[in-house]
Amino acid sequence: MHWANRHFIAIERNFHKSQTHNRLNGNRFNGSETESLIIKRIIKKEGTMKSHTEYIVFNTKKKRDLIRITDKVEEVVRKSGIKEGFVLVSAMHITAGVIVNDDEPGFHSDFWEWVEKLAPYRADYKHHLTGETNGDAHLKSILVHHQVILPITNGRLDLGPWQQVFYAEFDGQRPKRLIIKAIGE
Repeated sequence: MHWANRHFIAIERNFHKSQTHNRLNGNRFNGSETESLIIKRIIKKEGTMKSHTEYIVFNTKKKRDLIRITDKVEEVVRKSGIKEGFVLVSAMHITAGVIVNDDEPGFHSDFWEWVEKLAPYRADYKHHLTGETNGDAHLKSILVHHQVILPITNGRLDLGPWQQVFYAEFDGQRPKRLIIKAIGE
């Protein structure tokens, strides 16, 4: 069965005050408040899923950098022609990440202070026994994670009023890829 033809169920919960015992779907609810469920069936009959993928290569001048990429993600969404769906934005390296947050200098400063406090550069990381010197960059990447999934609504990237998308580089000065993949109808 095509994914768009499946039935999707949304559940609404309503709370009612009652001193009696009620049964709903075989579950017994006791006490002064009882819960009832209203199940709505949404049937999507038409539509064809499509996808659009683009790669960006970063080669930062600095070892650490926070690069706003919201405009590029919006451009990929526009090019995709997808009206309803999602866009995956994923760093394809283990010493970089993708975040959604405010594009404000104070936040940028706080962000770098926070990741450095939680995963400071140290010479004694066991990872460095391999000859690498970027153990802290691996840990920083884990803190922010390497990808985000964002909604596409009415053909546009659907972000909150202050949300921006950033590529976070923790071990730069070499080429690294980022994938942007839009999926939907």
